[in-house]
Amino acid sequence: MHECCASSYSSAPISAASSIADHAYDGVICISHSYCELEKYESLRHLQPSIVAYQQIHRGVENTTTVIPVDKNVIPSGRLIFAGTGPVTRDQDDVRRFGTAARSAMKLALKAGVKAPLIVTLPHKKYPQAELVAALGAVQELYIPRNVREEEWRAKVKAVGLYALDYDPKTLVKLVEALDAAFTVTRDIGDSDPQRMSPARVAEYVRQVFSGTVISSQVVSNIAEIEREHPLMAAVNRAANSVKEHQAHLIWLEYTPEGPYDETVMLVGKGVTIDTGGADLKTEGNMFGMSRDNIGSNSYTCDEIIRSRSGKRIAIYNTDAEGRITMLDPLTRMVELAAKETKPRLFTLATLTGHAVLTYGYMAAAMDNGPAHKDRTAEMIQDRGDAYGQPVEISRLHSEVRFYVL
Repeated sequence: MHECCASSYSSAPISAASSIADHAYDGVICISHSYCELEKYESLRHLQPSIVAYQQIHRGVENTTTVIPVDKNVIPSGRLIFAGTGPVTRDQDDVRRFGTAARSAMKLALKAGVKAPLIVTLPHKKYPQAELVAALGAVQELYIPRNVREEEWRAKVKAVGLYALDYDPKTLVKLVEALDAAFTVTRDIGDSDPQRMSPARVAEYVRQVFSGTVISSQVVSNIAEIEREHPLMAAVNRAANSVKEHQAHLIWLEYTPEGPYDETVMLVGKGVTIDTGGADLKTEGNMFGMSRDNIGSNSYTCDEIIRSRSGKRIAIYNTDAEGRITMLDPLTRMVELAAKETKPRLFTLATLTGHAVLTYGYMAAAMDNGPAHKDRTAEMIQDRGDAYGQPVEISRLHSEVRFYVL
């Protein structure tokens, strides 16, 4: 078996460039917090005169994205897309400013007709991952939705070059390829329509992604087996059982390293094809952004009491809590497996999305139980999120919460 081939799911072929003067590229994208910093790099200082000259007619060059003509002895194409991040040291600033600038630059490069962009990001001591975040922001603009790819496959660019400064070039390319592939798979599933990515088709897509790799996959789709092993999941899915394409599918993925390991990460997540809220209908425009669940005479209902995998009886107050209800039995199964694992860490994903969006907007939220809080798991996730431009806020579990949710 081999590792998952990230390049097959990347938005474009990605490689390391050895010079900004490489003739393989027809445009250079430079992401910078200050064009004065170009002097520090021998390979980039020849860009500065052109930017300084342009700054004489556009003093906001460090706060915008623009195309600047450059001597073809410096850049063979004569085309520099300069993306200024604007300020990056204010209290509210973070590394995402590099990603935002890079995405804006790639958008302009595409409009300018660039087919093989070379990306270079000036490092910043406050943001060690600026080069990676910028590269990911740029290639995000190259993503083509799955439904469009199926009808007419036409890549936006032929190739992408990454010119690393502080980063190791091979490491940068490997990380960008892997993360871009992961984002592509995520967008293909999450941003597609409810027919193209029905449960059965999601399962088949995931199987294709991990086929022949070190990741093993198993899909449970038999209704009787789900009813027996995961009764809460079966209840949520009752109304969809009459439509084969929309019957529930449970996907198990597992990676076991060849050598020794000191912890086991156990993830439980869910996806809902269209979330109507079930019997507790979402109304007054609240269906916007939701994607297909179950409603009708056979849907699970308020006041229903269901016996879970663990043997506990669950009283349903609101059917729109279908996500956590669906995940509860697989989580119980994970708890059973955790007893035999090395330092298990259990995570549920997309568990309290309503709470998160009402409290923090579009930022993710993390909430620890007692052992995880003692281990500072949420703080660790938050620190990693800050470093890589994926901000995470922390919600705490207090005894007073019951007065607000019951």
